[in-house]
Amino acid sequence: MLRTRLYLGLLPLLLLFMAAAMAAMLICRELAQSVEKRLVENYRLMVSGYAMRDAANLMTQAIEEALNGRVLEAKSAFSEYRSRFQRNLMDQSFSSAGTPRAAAVARVADAYDRLAEFGDGLFEHGASASMATYQQTQAAFFQTMRSLEDLTDHDYQDVKAEQQRLSRIVRRSINVLAGAMVGGIVLSLFLSYRLARSLLQPIKMLTASATALGEGQLDRDVPITSGDEIGELARSFNTMAAKLRAYREATTAKVVQAQRTMEATLASTPDPLFVVDREGQLVVRNPAAEAIARTPAFGDGFPEPLRERLHQVLTSGNHHLPTGYDQVVTVEIERTERHYLPRILAIGDALTGFGGAAMILQDVTKFRLLDDAKSNLVGTVSHELKTPLTSLRMAIYLLLEQNVGALSRAQKELLETARDDADRLIRILNDILDLARLESGVASLNKREVEIPALLEEMAREIRPIVEAAEQDVRIEIEPVLTTIVVDPERLRHVFINLLANASKYSPSDSTIRLYARSDTAGYVRFGVRDQGPGIPEESVPYIFEKFYRVPGQTKKGAGLGLTIAREIVVAHGGTIACTSKVGSGSDFHFLLPTDRA
Repeated sequence: MLRTRLYLGLLPLLLLFMAAAMAAMLICRELAQSVEKRLVENYRLMVSGYAMRDAANLMTQAIEEALNGRVLEAKSAFSEYRSRFQRNLMDQSFSSAGTPRAAAVARVADAYDRLAEFGDGLFEHGASASMATYQQTQAAFFQTMRSLEDLTDHDYQDVKAEQQRLSRIVRRSINVLAGAMVGGIVLSLFLSYRLARSLLQPIKMLTASATALGEGQLDRDVPITSGDEIGELARSFNTMAAKLRAYREATTAKVVQAQRTMEATLASTPDPLFVVDREGQLVVRNPAAEAIARTPAFGDGFPEPLRERLHQVLTSGNHHLPTGYDQVVTVEIERTERHYLPRILAIGDALTGFGGAAMILQDVTKFRLLDDAKSNLVGTVSHELKTPLTSLRMAIYLLLEQNVGALSRAQKELLETARDDADRLIRILNDILDLARLESGVASLNKREVEIPALLEEMAREIRPIVEAAEQDVRIEIEPVLTTIVVDPERLRHVFINLLANASKYSPSDSTIRLYARSDTAGYVRFGVRDQGPGIPEESVPYIFEKFYRVPGQTKKGAGLGLTIAREIVVAHGGTIACTSKVGSGSDFHFLLPTDRA
C-alpha cells in the first residue's frame, strides 16, 4: 500500500530525528541541572552574603550608638542584627560544608565572632567613648567586611567557572545538532528523490487526465496502474468523469428547455424588451422591440433620452424605475403616437460573466391619455368653480364691511363662517390647479443657484410667526460643508412651508421643530423637518403623499393636497420625498435633491 511505502521511506529520517531529539533532551537536562544546582545556589548564597554585610554594618552602628550613650536602644538593635547575621551565616555554613568555599565561610565566622564578642562585652561591662574603643570597633567591622568580600569574590569565581563550563556544553550541543541537521537534509533529499521517482509518474498521468477533464474532454479516463491509494484515486476520478458526462447531458436538455421557454416568454411579451451588454451593444430583443426598432426614432439606435438613462444604469449599476409620466418617451408608429415609460434594470451573472441591462418600454399611451383627460377635467372644473366662488367671496367681504347696511350679531357670525369656508375652498381650488399644472408638466421650474443657509433661514423666518403663536420653536441644523444648490426657490418654498406648517399644527406647545439639511448619498442633499408630534401609524405612512388622503381619526382640518403638491415639486426637481414616523415619537418628513442638476 502507498501508506506503507511512505512509512518505510521516511523511517530513516524519523530515526535520525529521534536521535537528535534525545541528544537535545539530554543536553537540556544537563543544562537545567547545572543552572538549578550551581547558578541558582550561588545566586542565593551571594544574596545571603549581602544580607550579612548589611547586618554587620547595622551591628557596628548599634555599637557606636551605645558608645554615644544610647545603650538601651542600641542593645536591642544589636541583638536583632546579630540574629540576622547568625541565620545567614548558618545557611552559608550548611551550603558550603565539604566544599572549597567552607574555608572562606570559616574566616567570615571568625571575624563575626570577634565583632560579636566585642559588642557583647561592651553591652555587659560598658566602655568609655574613647578613640581606642572606636578604633577597636572599626577594626572588627573592617575585618568582618574583608572576610565577606573574600567570600563574595570566591562566589564570583565559582559563577565564572560554571559559565565557562556551560559555554562548552552549548558549543558541543550546537555542533551535534548542526551535524544532525546536515545529515537530515542529505537523508531527506535522498528519500525525496526515491519517493518522487516511485510516485510522480502515476500522479503525472492523473494530472494530465484532470487537465483534459477541465477542458471539457469528459470521455478521457485515467489509467489505473496500481492497487494502492493512487489507483483508488484513479478509479474515483473515472467515476466522477462518468457522473459529469451524465450531468452534462441532463443539463444540456434543461438549458435547451430554458432557452425555448425564455424565447417564448419574450415573444409573448407585448411591451418592447431590449437586453444590452456592458458596452451598450444590443444582445437580445423581442418581436415588439424589433417592431419599434424599425421606426425613425430608433433609426440611429436608442433615442437620446433612452441612451442617457441606459448609460447611467450601466455606469452606476442601479435600476432606473420612473414613477411619473414626465419621463415618457414618445414614438410615432404607423402615423400614431405611442407613449412608452422606460424601466431599465441592471443585470449581471457571476457564473457566465455577463453584465448589462434590460430595458422594458411599458406602453402607457392609454393611461397617459386618461391622465391628461383627468387633469384637464380637474383643471377646467376648478377654474370654472373659482370664478363664481371669487365673486361670492367678494360679496361676503362687502357685506361684512357693512357698506350696504348694518348687520345683526347672528348675521355677522353667519357671514364670517361663510367667509372662512369660501377662503378654504379658494385655497383647495388653487391647490388643485397647481397640482394639475405640475402633473401635466405645464408648470416649468425657474431654477437658479441659491445658498442653502440663506434658503433655510428665509423659510424659518416666514414660518416663525405661526410657530411662535403656538408657543413653539424652530431650530435650523446645517452641515458646514453644504453651500449652494440649484433649485426653484419659489416652488421649493411651498414644500418647506407645507412641511413646517404641518409640523407646527400637529406638535404640542413648548416643542422644538428642527429644519435641517445635510449631505446624503453621492450628489444629493437631504432636507427635512422633524417634529415632536403624535406620529403617524405605520399602516398610513405609505399613503401619506396620496391625493386627498387623511390619516384615520385625524381631527385637524385639511384637504389632503399639500403633501401631494410637495411630492410633485420634489419629483420635478429630480428628487424623492419620504416620511419616517413612529407613533408617540414624532415624524420626520425629508426629501432628497440633486446638487448637479441645473
